[in-house]
Amino acid sequence: MAPMGLTRDAEFWNAFIAHADASVQAAKLLPELLKHLDQAADFARRIKDLEHQGDKITHDTLAALHKTWITPLDREEIHALITRLDDVLDYIEAAAERLSLFDIKEATPEAEELVGTVVASTEAIRKAVEALQDLKSPDKVLALCVEINRQENLADAVYRQGIARLFRERHDPLDVMKWRDIYDSLENATDRCEDVANIIEGVVLEHA
Repeated sequence: MAPMGLTRDAEFWNAFIAHADASVQAAKLLPELLKHLDQAADFARRIKDLEHQGDKITHDTLAALHKTWITPLDREEIHALITRLDDVLDYIEAAAERLSLFDIKEATPEAEELVGTVVASTEAIRKAVEALQDLKSPDKVLALCVEINRQENLADAVYRQGIARLFRERHDPLDVMKWRDIYDSLENATDRCEDVANIIEGVVLEHA
């Protein structure tokens, strides 16, 4: 069995940032996917590759957590943060996969808006995770958490609007099912971003 290390702070911070980076990269592929739905399968594969990267980062981080005496955050905080980051990437990948598998021909305005909230949320997470290493300016981190919560509220409103329009305009029942599933994945991605923000906010309030 490998010996326990005394401290591996850089390893954990690098893992958080790398995971957040993967989410930003995946999220930024979504608007391109919507613009080029004829290439949806290719975009979905690229996002799947990023999701696999995230899985490996999560696995390696949890393994390191069991081999380290001193950690930069509480063990429960590290576990919660890396797994919630992984959830974000999972839902981004799920949305891309559905856009590909369902053979969607044209994006809806609500899909484009929801994708925008996912991109904005992941970018804010990336900044917040990096800023979390230096809590001399906790207000900066807290402001990013507020922005992530704002994006989640916006996504909720767009989601409800999108579902209502599907029924109001009497779309084909199969199309309603497809789009509802896609909307669910995108809105869930912003929900998980909010979970990450809540964890970060808790860390700031406890340690700042």
